[in-house]
Amino acid sequence: MSFCCGASMIGTMGTFKHIRTRIHNVPLLFCPVCHRVEVHYLVMNEYEILAEYAHGDGASEVDFQEYVDQKNTLDLFENCVNTEGEDPLDVLRNQIDTALDLLPVAQQLNDSEWEAQLKKRLYVLSEKRAKLKGRKASRGLK
Repeated sequence: MSFCCGASMIGTMGTFKHIRTRIHNVPLLFCPVCHRVEVHYLVMNEYEILAEYAHGDGASEVDFQEYVDQKNTLDLFENCVNTEGEDPLDVLRNQIDTALDLLPVAQQLNDSEWEAQLKKRLYVLSEKRAKLKGRKASRGLK
């Protein structure tokens, strides 16, 4: 499982820019709290090699899947708590549940820094959840 600022990162496919080259269909990990995006660690070496070659060739865009023997996407994201294709509200609920599960552990360990990080994460995730619920309600969805 990959973490960022304590939150579980979400597995997705996307475009990553290396200098002036855009590389499409790269397996990525995304943090729902701070919005950090990074190349999935299982394909990092392949990404770096492709990025350097593409940039050296002056390519403005390349497709990761065309040049790299792609590992099964399910295998890549099996250790992610959530993936991009899931309902955003479910993703947020899952992230909130995880943080709530960890909060008593931080309190029991008297780790005030970790406890503060968890509370900040819960605040950010709760705000996002409220906004998402508000948008769904205004559109007449569940």
